[in-house]
Amino acid sequence: MNFFEQQDIARRNTRVLVLLFLAAVLLLVILTNIAVAGFMWFSQDYNIYSGSREGFGDFLANFSWTRFASIGLAVAATIAMVALLKWLSLSSGGKVVAESMGGTRILPGTLDPAERRCLNVVEEIALAATMPVPPVYVMNDERGINAFAAGLSPADAVVAVTRGTIDHLKRHELQGVIAHEFSHILNGDMRLNIHLASMLKGITFIGDVGHILLRSSNRARTGLSARNNNGGAMMPMLGLALWLLGLVGAATAGFIKAAISRQKEYLADASAVQYTRNPGGIGDALKVIGGYIPGTLVHAARAAEMSHIFFGEIEHRLWNVFATHPPLHKRIRRVDPGWNGEYIQRKVEHYRHLQARPEQAAEVGVGRAALVAAAFAAVHGSGSGSLDQAAEPALTDADFGPAPDELEAQTARREDIPLALVRQTRDPLGAHVIIYCLLISQDEAVRQAQLAILRDADIAGLEELVHTLSPGVQALGAPRRLPLLEMCLPALKSMSLQQYRLFKRTLLGLIRADARTDLHEWCMYQLVRHYLDPEFIQVKPSRPRYARLQKVAYHLRVVLSVLAHEGSGETDAVFRLGADELGFDTMAILPRDQCSVAAFSKAVHELADCYPLLKPRLLKAMALAAGADGKLSPVEREIIASMAAVMDCPVALAEPGQL
Repeated sequence: MNFFEQQDIARRNTRVLVLLFLAAVLLLVILTNIAVAGFMWFSQDYNIYSGSREGFGDFLANFSWTRFASIGLAVAATIAMVALLKWLSLSSGGKVVAESMGGTRILPGTLDPAERRCLNVVEEIALAATMPVPPVYVMNDERGINAFAAGLSPADAVVAVTRGTIDHLKRHELQGVIAHEFSHILNGDMRLNIHLASMLKGITFIGDVGHILLRSSNRARTGLSARNNNGGAMMPMLGLALWLLGLVGAATAGFIKAAISRQKEYLADASAVQYTRNPGGIGDALKVIGGYIPGTLVHAARAAEMSHIFFGEIEHRLWNVFATHPPLHKRIRRVDPGWNGEYIQRKVEHYRHLQARPEQAAEVGVGRAALVAAAFAAVHGSGSGSLDQAAEPALTDADFGPAPDELEAQTARREDIPLALVRQTRDPLGAHVIIYCLLISQDEAVRQAQLAILRDADIAGLEELVHTLSPGVQALGAPRRLPLLEMCLPALKSMSLQQYRLFKRTLLGLIRADARTDLHEWCMYQLVRHYLDPEFIQVKPSRPRYARLQKVAYHLRVVLSVLAHEGSGETDAVFRLGADELGFDTMAILPRDQCSVAAFSKAVHELADCYPLLKPRLLKAMALAAGADGKLSPVEREIIASMAAVMDCPVALAEPGQL
């Protein structure tokens, strides 16, 4: 499966969405003209088009394109304005969407075992997907098993899960659901989903106006106001007409949403199998949903308008034609062709997360399951799955995998990093310290200047902790810099805006303490900035401008030259291998004095504007060239990883023999 090809398809699907949106707007313009003309004909002494109260049939004979265009322009401008406002509200990053659904950020230091297990699973899938760990949100008031990913790019993406998901799924099932959401991140679905939500809000807005007019007509009109408002009696009719137009818009929006979303769910299910290498993960999760009374229902107030971003249907639908997700049994058979048709019924402790907070149990609708049980059984019981089999035994701690402390120990062994440092990365202050330690110089004069900068930050214990941990961090050497940095990012995302500004200012001060910027410092700063900036400030994403590599030939020459000069392989051989792989047989390597960090930075940011399918090809060529000597050095890995971050193009850095 080519994920970057799917990103290109997603970009083309955006064009299809625009065409469908324009067709829907044209339909609404025509229907609105008819509704407004009818309103004016009934409520005034003259016809808006003919100027007299003639038969309504004369409306067609005296049709005025000018007035049609005026009303059409007003409708189109209103829809465009509403869609733009919706886009602006959703384009601030995935956390805005998660918080609007009632999601609460899971902090790295959480003591809730289910939340810590979820964080660990997200870290595992991020490693498999070769991208930094996104923030995780939990919707604590939702019993249904559901999840979503939101954001405009991998840099500002978040993953959100319902409480039912982390309480009721075994570890391998949770892995399948999380891997499904990572597919939406990497396939470019998130940005398309935000476009979809914004445009459809514009289409349905006319119905909202009609609803307001209907409600406003209930107010009594008396005295002069009533006498001067001859057309007031027609307001309910206008409101009703606009409300009916809104129903047409809602139906059109439903068709568009279903047409865009369904096939992407099949792709995401298949991607989950690829990430986890276990068809049973996503397959068993879907089977559990089929045998679980609340299913995938979500009751958050704003969930309906964002239904297409969820893992499963958030409400029961009378007509499958409006369903944003394929039927459950079809999704299961795609990943498990040998399925026997039976769903999984499992005994679970009712709302285990509320046992410590019994005062909330009454608020979260213990009876809600009874209300939805009949509808859920009717929907899923009529499919190919059966709900009559005996329930599985109740879940035990073993079903949720190793304990959180053991998971941290496993991470330390896997990454060959001391457990004490791994635990520091889970704490925001500890993550600060680790990042600063990676930049502390061996030169005593520069080191003292850097410590003075840390002292000026005026954070209690910061300077002392850096002084204590820096020898251990630097003893790890270059091979562990990149994984250690990536482990710090989730905790750093939990800072406040003021803390982030101080962190970034201090980071730049440490880099500039010796009055120069090394390449590894640039790489570190780009990785930190790219994955943290979208959490705190509005970031303008790169836009595809270059459809052919020939248009960025000089910038390719710069980055390949830097890689050749800084890598561990033979300089000319590395450059030649990369250039030939990209089809530039006559390209010559630049001398070292033309390969400054500034030139490299400018080149990378230009390459970020390449079309999606060109980016993985470029990065793969660089990895192939860097591995010419049979290995990827830490410096080469940092160069390629930082480029991938700036280009919004996660890439797997396999060993040369696996390329």
